Amino acid sequence: MPLNLQQVHHIAIICSDYERSKKFYTDILGLTIIQEVYRESRNSYKLDLALNDSYIIELFSFTHTPQRISKPEAVGLRHLAFAVSDIEKQVQFLKKLQIAVEPIRIDEWTHKKFTFFEDPDGLPLELYEI
Repeated sequence: MPLNLQQVHHIAIICSDYERSKKFYTDILGLTIIQEVYRESRNSYKLDLALNDSYIIELFSFTHTPQRISKPEAVGLRHLAFAVSDIEKQVQFLKKLQIAVEPIRIDEWTHKKFTFFEDPDGLPLELYEI
């Protein structure tokens, strides 16, 4: 019998520059801060972020973290996707901020529009039009 999972609780992301990533996830992606904790024993911040009042991301800072292997594709988390209602409008917003965005493509199975961009550390993020 499988586990009785209810929903995804959160996604943990480790960043290389805490203030830069905090600004990106709050000011650009629009996530709201639930709680910010400095853990002195680890010299590390933990930032809990919400999307539409739902807890979604834990953003961590650690010292001396290795770089993520990303291209070519590596085993592990491939990307984090966000649902949007008007992908063209969101792409224009990102481009105005000089954030590189891949061309919008059409999902061959759902026929929905999607595109990719990256967070400050190169973590692949997807916008998926619903």
